[in-house]
Amino acid sequence: MKGVGYRMKKTLLLLYIAFLILFLSGCGIFNLDGWITPSDDDFIACIEKLDTPQKIGDYMIENFTYQHHSIYAPDPYQLWLTKNGDCNDMSTFAIWVTNYHGYETYQIEIFYRGTWITHWVGVYDEGISGYSITNNQYYDCWFDNFRGIVNYSSYLVGKTWTSYKVYDYWNDIIEIRYNISKGKFKEMNLIWQKH
Repeated sequence: MKGVGYRMKKTLLLLYIAFLILFLSGCGIFNLDGWITPSDDDFIACIEKLDTPQKIGDYMIENFTYQHHSIYAPDPYQLWLTKNGDCNDMSTFAIWVTNYHGYETYQIEIFYRGTWITHWVGVYDEGISGYSITNNQYYDCWFDNFRGIVNYSSYLVGKTWTSYKVYDYWNDIIEIRYNISKGKFKEMNLIWQKH
């Protein structure tokens, strides 16, 4: 028969493992698949006005405050209500609004050397000559591929990326790349793409 001390250690170990899984995995992104737009007239009126990626980026700069969420990811409506979120929350809000207005949208999760924290950007096909992006603001640089977006986003934060994942609107991974070079922003040798 095992003693009370053994059961206590086992319980503490299981709690510790559960905590690590929740904390180190981060909150991920809110899954928009199946999310139903709330029937809040003020929210809908706001969304109706935000009909371009630039207007959305400007709105986020003026109205949202960065606050890290390590346990949960709010849906676009909750972010709009609280006005507090991190890069993946703002990215999710922005791609939901642009998708609402008919844009083709993506999200990119960027992993950096020396940290377990990832960075998220929203990506929009504006039908001009490439993709534009937001993290919490709009960047009207035009990119012809996702790697260029990752390089630029990494440059903005002064970090070297190790890998990235591109998700479509429904959170399906459509591209994964690994940076196996020693220096910043060099060409990658490994790629996976959904066909």
